[in-house]
Amino acid sequence: MSEVSKGIMRGLEEMLEHAQGRKKLRSRYVATTPPKEFTADEIKCIRDSLNMSQGFFADVIGVSKKTIESWEYGRGKPSGAAARLLVIAQTDPEALRKYGFAEW
Repeated sequence: MSEVSKGIMRGLEEMLEHAQGRKKLRSRYVATTPPKEFTADEIKCIRDSLNMSQGFFADVIGVSKKTIESWEYGRGKPSGAAARLLVIAQTDPEALRKYGFAEW
């Protein structure tokens, strides 16, 4: 058995002992918030506040121009990952530059 396999087996054994109450393991509770749900108007406002065309904004977010159009006309909704990027664009637009998403 490889060292990796042995390590995995040790971890599984520890988890089983913990589940059976025979071993105390450190644990941490981490809470997350669900992605924000944006309205069509909010998305258009974010894009307008950045002075970006639909095509350029689509490139920054990583979607197609048709997707941005769909969001802005209320026919579609951003996925969780896209919604998180929209929050960044809304609250800290400089982060889009800082992390290399766009130059304008």
